[in-house]
Amino acid sequence: MSHFRVVATSGHARAGTLTTRHGEVDTPAFMPVATQASVKALSPAEVAGTGARLVIMNTYHLWLRPGPEIVHAHGGLHSFARWPHAIATDSGGFQAYSIAQRFRETPDGFELSSHLDGSRRLLTPEESLRVQVLLGTDIALQLDVCPPAGAPRRDVERALERTTAWAKRSLAARPDGQVLYGIVQGGTDVELRLRHAAELAALPLDGLALGGFSVGEAPARMHETLAAVVPNVDAARPRYLMGVGTPSDLVRAICCGVDLFDCVMPTRNARNGQAFVRGGRLVIKNARYKDDPSPIEPGCGCPACAGGFGRAYLRHLFQAGEILAHRLLTLHNLHHYQELVREGRAAIVAGEVEGWARSRLGDERGPAPLDA
Repeated sequence: MSHFRVVATSGHARAGTLTTRHGEVDTPAFMPVATQASVKALSPAEVAGTGARLVIMNTYHLWLRPGPEIVHAHGGLHSFARWPHAIATDSGGFQAYSIAQRFRETPDGFELSSHLDGSRRLLTPEESLRVQVLLGTDIALQLDVCPPAGAPRRDVERALERTTAWAKRSLAARPDGQVLYGIVQGGTDVELRLRHAAELAALPLDGLALGGFSVGEAPARMHETLAAVVPNVDAARPRYLMGVGTPSDLVRAICCGVDLFDCVMPTRNARNGQAFVRGGRLVIKNARYKDDPSPIEPGCGCPACAGGFGRAYLRHLFQAGEILAHRLLTLHNLHHYQELVREGRAAIVAGEVEGWARSRLGDERGPAPLDA
């Protein structure tokens, strides 16, 4: 059973320890996204080498392929994917938002057609949890309804009502020992967010996730909403901000009291030739790096930078379509994110999170010869 305890606070920010069946996770923590039970381009050992001790995998995709029964027959995701540390799995609710043309919401769940073969399926709260249990996840997420940015208030209220009902159904179907997080919705409406957080906090859920952010709203509006909502989400349970975001997003959210994060940005942007560095992003294909022997970021301890791979070589690999470019940039970006949350935790323990945040956000805004 998951157990969370806060070990230090600084303002609203908190450092904690999340205990799972597969080890402890220091928080704040960033979860690399392993959609198909793999962080793209990297081996499990390489992902762990960045400092990650918790990854998130995708229930919807693993439900369709290879199927939870196959994963279960191979000992669950930890054995199947050779990842010895903690695993969270989403519920499939975000896919109902992101590939909405294939999903139809009903009171019972989502009727959908597979993006692989067009087969008809029904994803209910009970089925989502059944799949996650078979996968052997450490942390399961309830099936939820994620309204798009700008949805009419009545649609957001219906999403809240249905998500709460599905949380109760998920709890009723939960086997003993399975950790289950609820998902707080409400868009950027602070009143609705607080109402929904209180509704879910009244249920015996192990953690509370904040879904429905970074779905088209302005970043400033997201930050304002998080600042008003997160400190009022039950402090006894881990708070997980889903699918967000840039390094500066993480800094701001840590200061609000968020404990867990996931986002595809460090891996997806790497495959598009972008490296996160203090001050912004470096676009490796740009001509300015054609003759540049410098590492991506001087002083960085990732395998790309510490290994002596220069920008000119990485640019060459990327331009040539070599997989090594994706691997090295991904290693760098994940290292960058893990270093950020480690710094944040140290600042919280030292009682200096405000100064740390000013420094990090100043880096993001400050003058630097960067590309984005």
